[in-house]
Amino acid sequence: MNAPLSPLPDLARLYSAEPAEWAVSPGLTSYEDAVTAMEARAAAIRQGDAPELVWLLEHPPLYTGGTGAKPHDLHAPERFPVFKTSRGGQYTYHGPGQRVAYLMLDLDRRGRDIRCFVAGLEEWVIETLAAFSVKGERRPGRVGVWVDRTEPGGALKEDKIAAIGVRIRRWVSFHGIALNVEPDLSHFAGITPCGIDEPGLGVTSLVDLGLPVTMDDADAALKTTFERIFGPLVPAPAE
Repeated sequence: MNAPLSPLPDLARLYSAEPAEWAVSPGLTSYEDAVTAMEARAAAIRQGDAPELVWLLEHPPLYTGGTGAKPHDLHAPERFPVFKTSRGGQYTYHGPGQRVAYLMLDLDRRGRDIRCFVAGLEEWVIETLAAFSVKGERRPGRVGVWVDRTEPGGALKEDKIAAIGVRIRRWVSFHGIALNVEPDLSHFAGITPCGIDEPGLGVTSLVDLGLPVTMDDADAALKTTFERIFGPLVPAPAE
């Protein structure tokens, strides 16, 4: 039986009527380029020189280790490139078919509450999954969003469908979420995802759940639900 969750903070404080920009990058974006761009944009937001940005992209296959990553959770360091990163959390996988959403938001005017921000990101994913009739759930002690696949009377079976890892610098966020739309789930075998190695816990995706969801479908749902929780969006200017 799952332990009870702590009461959610008031997510209404995350809403801002000032539009953030929304950008979707085609193809695959290198991790190094993404980090460089995120850090530059976060600094510009803090200086008042740029608006907030939600940036959707896909990475080539790679592993990233957050500030809490443990060496023994990296099982196949030669399989894909491995990057140490400043986000919170442990090891995770990024690759084609996974929608990564990086958020550079000014939390100085969105409540200055990191717990509330993380809960808002979880709610964003949960409401996005609901658009496809998938019940995403929080779990105590496990940041991210999970799908309960336990059969009646059967052993525990819960799969993670979205990871969350953020960094806050001078109250501007960067990094964000990774939603599994149709990645190669075998690639997660090279790590212990998020350091969670318990019987009955694994990873899944929308397509693995039997849903013919495209990346465009996921993006449309993410945009709609973001605006409900965080506020309006406008297209980022073409580069």
